[in-house]
Amino acid sequence: MIVLGCESSCDETGLAVYDTERGLLADVLHSQVDLHALYGGVVPELASRDHVRRLVPLARRALAEAEVATVDLGGVAYTAGPGLSGALLTGALAARALGWALDVPTLAVHHMEGHLLSPMLEPEVPTFPFVCLLVSGGHTQLVRVDGIGRYRLLGQSIDDAAGEAFDKTAKMLGLPYPGGAALARLADAGDDEAVPMPRPMLGRPGLDFSFSGLKTAAVTRLRAFEEAATVGVEVGAASDGTADEKAGGKAGEKPDGKAGGKADEVADEKADEKADEKADEKAGGKADEKAGRAANQETGPAASRARFEADLAAGFEAAIVDVLAEKCRRALVQESLTTLVVAGGVSANRRLRAALEGVAVERGGRLYCPRPAFCTDNGAMIALAGALRLAAGECSDLSVTIHPRWPLDALTPVADAG
Repeated sequence: MIVLGCESSCDETGLAVYDTERGLLADVLHSQVDLHALYGGVVPELASRDHVRRLVPLARRALAEAEVATVDLGGVAYTAGPGLSGALLTGALAARALGWALDVPTLAVHHMEGHLLSPMLEPEVPTFPFVCLLVSGGHTQLVRVDGIGRYRLLGQSIDDAAGEAFDKTAKMLGLPYPGGAALARLADAGDDEAVPMPRPMLGRPGLDFSFSGLKTAAVTRLRAFEEAATVGVEVGAASDGTADEKAGGKAGEKPDGKAGGKADEVADEKADEKADEKADEKAGGKADEKAGRAANQETGPAASRARFEADLAAGFEAAIVDVLAEKCRRALVQESLTTLVVAGGVSANRRLRAALEGVAVERGGRLYCPRPAFCTDNGAMIALAGALRLAAGECSDLSVTIHPRWPLDALTPVADAG
């Protein structure tokens, strides 16, 4: 079966053609990064209008590159959620219209299922069952996968997703949109031990995540550095050096199941960003002492700030990677599995991939992840997910339905479809 897939959930318009016998035949994408960069984030109305302009030309281009005529299509798949309502509607309407015109089945696809299955676009694919870390701009989830549609949620973020934390911290540092990738590049030039950061929720049982307090810790450290640079004194000179213990344990300590410290436990129990901020503001601790020293070095204030921002980015990235990797390790142990899959926009992060590779090898297994081009939103993953379900006999009804919020574990297993 040959399927045309359409992705329009946010700020990328993706069209792809997938054949259940020959694999991916074509994949084309238009990114709206330049359109939204002026505003520092996605503007939903502008995103929807741009999708309207791009959908039909990109569909024609994808079919041409695949050397497939519209009459050869056996089905059309489109992203129905989660995502921005207006953006989802543009793709849903276009896909429905094409399906009706060709009299072929049309299928609404879950965006995160597309990400979850995206490693199957690669030559070597994971076999069920496995643990999947879905880590994107709006989602951070650990899922046990026993088959297509057979998903059990093991843990998820209780506040900001990892991608959101990356983007918000990047914006705080004045980095260009999209911020997550820019922060990762900045981190390459920094020392991840120079500005220690807490590892949230590692001292608690369970597989949930919390990154809001980590973002607050980054804000607090930046403010302390700026104050130190302004007054020309070391931050934390009057401190007893216990702030980092209160705001995340022995900051910079690698996750060993005991990380988190007293204040992290309090902040986690309350799930309250305010508690983390209060803990960080009590004193500067070791991280702020280093920031103060950096501000007074002979290289000048501009160079000193640039160095501090790189170190802060590196410490922030290291904290998120350590938390994600440790939670993945715990999930594999809990589920008695050895195969780990990572997908979603943040899965393109090189440091995260390396850490997860180490986790999988430690368990005697293997890490599977999509190529970087398929980590971000794309039509190929929607075409693949749609083709697998359409080939199994699924078909959506004639209504045009979208799901801006759509739990992954609400999906129907393929074996039970029909």
